[in-house]
Amino acid sequence: MMTKDEFLHKFKLRQLESSSHEYRYHSTLKKAAVLIAIIDDNKELKVLLTKRAAHLRHHGGQVSFPGGKNEPEDINLIATALREAQEEIGLSPNKVKVIGQLHPYQTISGYLVTPIIALIPNNQTYTKDENEVSEIFQVPLQHFLEIKNHQQVTVYHQGKPHQVPFMPYNQYNIWGATAAMLKDLARHLT
Repeated sequence: MMTKDEFLHKFKLRQLESSSHEYRYHSTLKKAAVLIAIIDDNKELKVLLTKRAAHLRHHGGQVSFPGGKNEPEDINLIATALREAQEEIGLSPNKVKVIGQLHPYQTISGYLVTPIIALIPNNQTYTKDENEVSEIFQVPLQHFLEIKNHQQVTVYHQGKPHQVPFMPYNQYNIWGATAAMLKDLARHLT
């Protein structure tokens, strides 16, 4: 099981590989960022995830990271991820220690999403925005590091089949962009 010190050591020392995804859906993409928050509960590292509210037009009911579209007031994509995490789950930016980022990921909905990697305290309390988030939960980082948990599912977009990453955990179906980003993080750490 990876410790916080091992995580930091591996993340900072390894050269960032290219992303494992190869999707190219749109010629013009809107910038966005998500926060991949890592929690050390003194036993193991965990990844903070959310389940989007079912009524949302894009990706309703899906597992995701806190995050969203880059706004003009955001000075950079880190600011975007921190602002969105505060809006969606009440995570105070001063509780977040940003350690880096992964390569951007193109989504089917027309966004170029940059995953921001950060550490957050274990004793953090959350206040979810019920309009955007139905659930906040944690998954052991080890689950995503184990290659046996990296699956693929076929989805169809505009009549064409695409292989999409899928990493189920208990009752959660973690797939698509979220799973692809976790796969990239796992590749970076192993």
